[in-house]
Amino acid sequence: MQTLEISLTVLVLLIALALLFDFMNGFHDAANAIATVVSTGVLKPQAAVMMAALFNFIAILVFHLKVATTVGKGTIDPAVIDHYVVFGALVGAITWNLVTWYFGIPSSSSHALIGGLVGAAVAKAGTGSLISSGLIKTITFIVLSPLLGFLFGSIIMLVVAWLMVGVTPRRVDKWFRRMQLVSASMYSLGHGGNDAQKTMGIIWMLLIAAGHSTSTDPLPTWVIISCYAAISIGTLFGGWRIVKTMGQKITKLKPVGGFCAETGGAITLFLATALGIPVSTTHTITGAIVGVGSSQKMSAVRWGVAGNIVWAWIFTIPASAFMAAIAWWVGTKIL
Repeated sequence: MQTLEISLTVLVLLIALALLFDFMNGFHDAANAIATVVSTGVLKPQAAVMMAALFNFIAILVFHLKVATTVGKGTIDPAVIDHYVVFGALVGAITWNLVTWYFGIPSSSSHALIGGLVGAAVAKAGTGSLISSGLIKTITFIVLSPLLGFLFGSIIMLVVAWLMVGVTPRRVDKWFRRMQLVSASMYSLGHGGNDAQKTMGIIWMLLIAAGHSTSTDPLPTWVIISCYAAISIGTLFGGWRIVKTMGQKITKLKPVGGFCAETGGAITLFLATALGIPVSTTHTITGAIVGVGSSQKMSAVRWGVAGNIVWAWIFTIPASAFMAAIAWWVGTKIL
């Protein structure tokens, strides 16, 4: 890759913008990790976000950096990357996140970022700048991650229902109120492990483009720590507008259902992160919640609400790509 002349000031500002996106990722997606545990009454909102933030950061000790590698080196041609492309990608993703947060729509921060990268790269160099293998893997999991969440959530719910035959509802509720603390923690761990690495990938490609790192160098430790810290702090502030949609509007959840949804979602996130695939925590937990609801009875799911969420998923990549293309053009004029 050709080394670009990027002033230290611009480099610092873009890294700060990337960490702002990471913060907003935690802020926007906090609902994914805590909606079920809050809506079932197991934890108060403040306690839930503190727990989620803690496990977001603990993920630093658990997961390899395969997702960061996919985002940093496997989505767009490294030769195309410059500070304008990174600026456009981040502004496009942040703008879409703000729009969907304002309207309480649980869209994907992950796919907003991928859409931003695509839009900025295509605006600069056309579709030939895209790496099809990495994008196909990511786009495939737009469909697979909610389906896996649905599958795991519904299977776990059916197994639990079979195991709990003959147990009084009161005792079931008591057991799973405790077990939901574990499942919510594991989901938060998976959330931090997958989502924080996406921002690491962005900063990584920026450092390589600026000549401060090479494609064979390991990711600097300060990038890893700062990205995990940023998403954890964002989670502490929590996107409360989305909690209600995720926790109660799709289907009514009891602690046992919350446990099954979070466990199914966590399994999906752990699997995707191990494979280095940047998936949407929003898609994953929504699929798991729908799976839990439909395993009881199809009418338990408010399919109209679920359908609106799916439309938001469909529009996320093209909408953020369009915004990123505009931001790229603006960036070429002001940076």
